[in-house]
Amino acid sequence: MFYYFIALLVFALDQLTKWLVVKYMELGQSIPIIEGVFHFTSHRNRGAAFGILQNQRWFFILITVAVVAGIIFYMRKVGRNKPLVSFSLALILGGAIGNFIDRLLMGEVVDFLDFTLIHYPIFNVADSAIVVGVGLYIYDTLKEMIAERKG
Repeated sequence: MFYYFIALLVFALDQLTKWLVVKYMELGQSIPIIEGVFHFTSHRNRGAAFGILQNQRWFFILITVAVVAGIIFYMRKVGRNKPLVSFSLALILGGAIGNFIDRLLMGEVVDFLDFTLIHYPIFNVADSAIVVGVGLYIYDTLKEMIAERKG
C-alpha cells in the first residue's frame, strides 16, 4: 500500500504543478529561474517524449491503460520482496497516470521544466518521475544480474 501512496504523491505533485502553470502562465511564457540555464516555460505537447508521434492521443491513452495495468499487476506480484523495484514502479505509475489525465481531459500534456542551457525538450514532473523510475528499475536489474553472475 505504501507504494501506491508514493504513486499518488507523484500524481498529485504533477497535477498541482501543471494546474499552476495553466492558471498563472500564458502559453509560451517563460520565467527564468536561473537565467539562460533553467526556466519555467508554459508548453503543450500532443505527442510523446521529444515531441514524437504528435496528435496520437488515443494511441497514448490505450498504451497507458495497458502500461498502468501491467505495473499494478507487477507491483502486486513483487510486493515487499523487491522494495527498489516497487518504488521505481510507483514513480512510473504516478507519472504515467499524471500524463494520462492530461491527454484524456485536454488532449495534450502540460510541460514546463525547461533546461535552456542544453536545449533539452521541455518536460514535467510526471516525465521526471518516469525517467527516475525507469533508471532505478534498470539499476536494480543490473545489480541482480551482476549478483547472479558472482553467486
